Amino acid sequence: MNEPQIIFENDDFVIINKPAGLMVHAARVSGKRRGAVRRMDEAPAAEPTLVDWLLGRYPGIKTVGDDPALRPGIVHRLDKATSGVMAVAKTQASFDRLKKLFQEHRMRKTYYALVSGVPKNKKGVIDAPIGIRAGSLKRSIHSSKMAKPAVTEYSVEKTFSDDRGNGFSLLKVNPKTGRTHQIRVHLASIGHPIVGDALYGTKTSRAIEISRHRAAPRMMLHAAALEFSDGIGGSRFAFEAPLPDGFLPLSTG
Repeated sequence: MNEPQIIFENDDFVIINKPAGLMVHAARVSGKRRGAVRRMDEAPAAEPTLVDWLLGRYPGIKTVGDDPALRPGIVHRLDKATSGVMAVAKTQASFDRLKKLFQEHRMRKTYYALVSGVPKNKKGVIDAPIGIRAGSLKRSIHSSKMAKPAVTEYSVEKTFSDDRGNGFSLLKVNPKTGRTHQIRVHLASIGHPIVGDALYGTKTSRAIEISRHRAAPRMMLHAAALEFSDGIGGSRFAFEAPLPDGFLPLSTG
């Protein structure tokens, strides 16, 4: 297992930097779904997860959370292919506080995404509800099934070109809501899918070269920072995880 790194911890929570390729927790398999096709982003039974790693170091979290049997201590999640900052609760009281901050949109989340193409506007807001496509577990802004409001802000930080002249951009992204696959769906909806995204990307964005003879090694989405006030004594926290090696191309525009 490519192990997470501990950024910070106290008696209430631990902040980790999750590597790309590590599933947060195993999938729950119901009787109806047993034997069915496995959903994308779910881990096979034998695949190690972040929860396995956490329980090995913090066995006390096994009773923490709203579903501790499946995701002890897990307040929020990142997709398997996404790297970066995650907060994990050590106590039930901390879990309840952190969960409330997420529900009330008082967690400021910052991501970096390498996307195909160069947006026309240097800054923008994508305000489009996200639903589930009929007959699929993929999300879309064009589906009304179980649609929920979703808002994503972005700004262009850098632009690049590969050896074939394809343009792409590094975006700083701040999701204002926390829908499943929100950033991936929203960026794809404006014609700038995340490089390496096998689910929502185009043929070009999946195969784009980020330097000579080197294709994107992963989905290029990274949770770079998490900021919040814990509510105890007015404490303000801000945590960052640097961009992983190989995330950026070598040539900038």
